[in-house]
Amino acid sequence: MSTDGGTFEFAQLALASALLKAVQAIGYTKMTPVQAQSLPPMLEGRDVIAQARTGSGKTAAFGLGLLSRIEVGLNQVQALVLCPTRELADQVANAIRRLASTTPNLKLLTLTGGRSVGPQLASLAHVPQIVVGTPGRLQDHLRKSTLDLGAIRVLVLDEADRMLDMGFEPAIRGIVSHTPGSRQTLLFSATFPPEIRAVSGWLQRDPLTVTVNEAPVSVRQRFFEIELAQKNDLLKRLLGRYQPSSVLVFCNTRRDADSVADHLVRSGHSALALHGDLEQRDRDEVLLRFAGGSCRVLVATDVAARGLDIPALPLVISYEVSPDADVHVHRVGRTGRAGAEGVALHLCSPRESARLKSIEPRVPGGIEWEKASLVEGTANSALQAPMRTLCIDRGRSDKMRRGDILGALTGDAGLSSSDVGRIDIMATRSYVAVERSKANAALSRLREHGIKGKKPRVRPIQ
Repeated sequence: MSTDGGTFEFAQLALASALLKAVQAIGYTKMTPVQAQSLPPMLEGRDVIAQARTGSGKTAAFGLGLLSRIEVGLNQVQALVLCPTRELADQVANAIRRLASTTPNLKLLTLTGGRSVGPQLASLAHVPQIVVGTPGRLQDHLRKSTLDLGAIRVLVLDEADRMLDMGFEPAIRGIVSHTPGSRQTLLFSATFPPEIRAVSGWLQRDPLTVTVNEAPVSVRQRFFEIELAQKNDLLKRLLGRYQPSSVLVFCNTRRDADSVADHLVRSGHSALALHGDLEQRDRDEVLLRFAGGSCRVLVATDVAARGLDIPALPLVISYEVSPDADVHVHRVGRTGRAGAEGVALHLCSPRESARLKSIEPRVPGGIEWEKASLVEGTANSALQAPMRTLCIDRGRSDKMRRGDILGALTGDAGLSSSDVGRIDIMATRSYVAVERSKANAALSRLREHGIKGKKPRVRPIQ
């Protein structure tokens, strides 16, 4: 089943009243195409394999689907969502919690690596109905017999193509072997390579296929033919022309992502690289800085950029043309979300031009070329970040709350609430974005006065 439009009201669905109330409270009214096509069969209990770009509403689709199958009074794990990374698992868990906000006595637990096992074991003593996790940590719990998946009703693989790219198929097979054959299996992916079809073959039973793979019409795409050696100069001129509040630059390799980010930093831009070679903590901090406004340009590989929780990007740039048309559509889908206007720019060297043959049919209105020589933008007009992120060595395990940090900054530190941006509370540390000109003063006052009578270590993230 393929669609690029035709949304319907959520009220038309056979959803429990509590779920409809949550949907209304969040502000959802009309379903997105992937929701309209996948939710009715999911509510009927069918297996579904769905392809749709980032920002298309996939999480709400399978979230509502699995919540509809949960029996709250039954203290067994009834739904399992597999995610490739810890940050995506956290985002999915938060989205499902919002959808379940009006459903009393429902427990959801996130099981991912990079965190102490002890608190997870304590949480598992009170069995959750829903588990969201990463393959490695779920395998750990299954080996220790601390997790029972024998009552699973719904299994979801989110960003399935990325999990296969990361080599998780053996882990997925092992986890699935602990679930009953009668389960409903939902497979969501941004792209449909042959490997996804193969996995669906042994994982699902007569699945309905939903494909929503067109780039959003609110995005204007422009292509620039440019020699490889001139790409860095053109990139800087484009940044100078558009002056975006934030921009995602895609590269095909980790080495190129590092090289482009380094070149931009040397030119005075606030830029960071994101790719699979980063340690988890470094990756977390790059994402937090970009989402919090203390980095303007994120240079990323396609795999690393999957699942980013970035609600609005005015501009994306492909430093290199992707050899995969589905990946091209996924890149474009990072901008122009939720009805907003977006721009996607693509830098194409002569040797990359052959890749456009498969991409052109996926570009609404066809490929629009613009002469690189006519781009008016000051290459030296560097993008500076408006915020600076501070790291506090206290987190959820220390009972740290967002209100504690905000209170300390607007109290002893003397900032106004408008000077304080995004606050993220992790297990053992917290991050807060502060208006750049006030960051040093905030740092000094936090170190001097502390938070709620305690003086945790506070440092700026460089």
